[in-house]
Amino acid sequence: MTNTPTKIVYTARASATGGRSGHATSEDGILDLDLTAPKEMGGPGTGTNPEQLFAAGFSACFQGALGLVAKQQGIDTSRSLVTAAVGFGPEGDSYAITVDLEIAIPDVDLETAQQLADAAHQVCPYSKATRGNVPVTVKAVAA
Repeated sequence: MTNTPTKIVYTARASATGGRSGHATSEDGILDLDLTAPKEMGGPGTGTNPEQLFAAGFSACFQGALGLVAKQQGIDTSRSLVTAAVGFGPEGDSYAITVDLEIAIPDVDLETAQQLADAAHQVCPYSKATRGNVPVTVKAVAA
């Protein structure tokens, strides 16, 4: 199933050169960083890597979706923490990723937090983009 917006309200543009040992910039210049492979993959581990950027984007996007679904139930998630762990490894002749999301919501019991996390997973654009292609786990954890 394809999830296509009815209207594009913002378009992010970024470019990279040099792959995992290169440089990435956003069109507006706010993002401007060196890329290096992590030590675990034979690199120096002195810069960021695509998996870290994906983890940051996914956790931020998921946090927004969590706030949306929680607000509908009158629950404040402004102090919540969403952590995305992006795994990277061989798959066939190339590589693939996995994502494990941990959601901690202060002052909310684990059962309710899991229900909110599951609901957020249904509306988060990153969740929609990865569904059916990237293994994603969503787990509420103690805050």
